[in-house]
Amino acid sequence: MPGKEVPITELGPSHLNQLSQQLDQEIEFIQNSMSQLKVVQTKFVESRDSLDKIIPDNKGKEILVPLTSSMYVNGQLSDVEKVLINIGTGYYIEKPIPEAKEYFKRKMEYLTTQIEKLQPALQEKYKMKQAVVEMLQVKVQAQIAAQQQVAKS
Repeated sequence: MPGKEVPITELGPSHLNQLSQQLDQEIEFIQNSMSQLKVVQTKFVESRDSLDKIIPDNKGKEILVPLTSSMYVNGQLSDVEKVLINIGTGYYIEKPIPEAKEYFKRKMEYLTTQIEKLQPALQEKYKMKQAVVEMLQVKVQAQIAAQQQVAKS
């Protein structure tokens, strides 16, 4: 059963404060998601750009092969026609270079679409947060004014 909508004008300062904190968490989550998507997108761009270095003239040349992000071994470029692509969860596929470039292009476009989908949600959360903060300020000022009225009488 969905919750009942309550206008923020009817919420008290404590509820507004809780709502503000919840919106902060949601904003942070969306921002982190966007950052992670951008990191992955950058890796796809780097992978696609690396394919440009695999040309027939480089066949047989010495290269450094990454074993981890900080350890490399000497190797020799033996195939300038095909590459192995890590598609995730330990699976690799062999593709000709033009198909590999197309694969990375599709992945980058998909990530761009996902990032663009998150932008409006993030902006909406910012607007909601601003409205909640403004209402909280109004409520707190009203509470202070009421306390000052009681103190004067």
